[in-house]
Amino acid sequence: MNASFQLGRIWGIPIGLHWSLLVVFALLTSSLSARYSPEQYPDLSPGASLLLAVVTSVLFFVSILLHELGHTWVALRNNIPVEGITLFALGGVARIGEQAKTAGAEFRIAAGGPVVSLVLAAAFAVIWFLVRGVTFLAAPCLWLAGTNLALLLFNLLPGYPLDGGRLLRAAVWHFTGSERKGLRVAAIGGQLVAFGLMGLGAFWILSGDFVSGLWLIFVGWFLQNTAVAEQAGSTLQAQLSGTTVAQAMVMEIEPRVPSRLKLRQLVDDVALPSGQRYFLVIDGDEPRGLVTLRDLAKVPRERWDWASVGEVMVPWAQLQRVAPETELLTALRLMDDARIGQLPVVQNDRAIGLLTREEILHYLRLRAEVGLSGRP
Repeated sequence: MNASFQLGRIWGIPIGLHWSLLVVFALLTSSLSARYSPEQYPDLSPGASLLLAVVTSVLFFVSILLHELGHTWVALRNNIPVEGITLFALGGVARIGEQAKTAGAEFRIAAGGPVVSLVLAAAFAVIWFLVRGVTFLAAPCLWLAGTNLALLLFNLLPGYPLDGGRLLRAAVWHFTGSERKGLRVAAIGGQLVAFGLMGLGAFWILSGDFVSGLWLIFVGWFLQNTAVAEQAGSTLQAQLSGTTVAQAMVMEIEPRVPSRLKLRQLVDDVALPSGQRYFLVIDGDEPRGLVTLRDLAKVPRERWDWASVGEVMVPWAQLQRVAPETELLTALRLMDDARIGQLPVVQNDRAIGLLTREEILHYLRLRAEVGLSGRP
């Protein structure tokens, strides 16, 4: 889930908002101001109800952020990097940089968020009890206490990618000694939870509650798709764990092209005969950059006869590069973040090869063929 807006950083970790959150914020504020406040506190004026609804909605999403920071704090304590936190329509997601190495670490990271939600629910309940005679303080606290408790219980459902699914995965991993078996059980649990929510949503629609039923079906559909994506991502991380760029890179960086080569010559004499889509640009032994067919396609064809490779290539100084000892997972994340399909591999400031998505897939197929498809 990529952020649409960046809010800033906490502990050096970027915090972002997805555009869908703005829609939910508007709907939640409208519902609170039109229904909750007038029903619970009829003496409030419409303006006061709206202001109270805005404050309550903000505090609700702050609660979600704190929930994700709970996961983040525990992950950092276990020396596991966190790439970012994004708040979106259905809550929040902390993008953990790598898989936990032990079942205990996985359990602690998964439990970090629910513990924060439990503390928040208790804190808002205590505040409500202390200030229940003051409407502007009591109204949001009572709603936030109940909502944080509901979120806690929902997140503890035993299905991936919910926190309860991660706790289940860690428990199965611990008792069986198999991370893969833990993932499989949690993924099955996620599918059951997702289809159960969609079935309940359909029942509510047939019972006349169309809006709630449709929302529940959407939540179930989202969880089902996320569970499949999480399982695929976790499987990939398990397969690549402990491997380095050197194991998957292309050692022969041929064909290489000089920066003075005309684009027409690149297409006719190099790209078409070789079938390559990317080329290191090297003058003598000095790397100058990288040019791809995508870069070439941005240049009008009438310029191909006189424009040179050096004019359209990505300069060497601007390229993402990796060392041969870099973890393959780290290199793959660099590709994903930069939305590129290849990385030059350098050693002692000298280009020694290329890492491409195709070679990573080829490496994974070879591992699968010899039975090395991941950790036990």
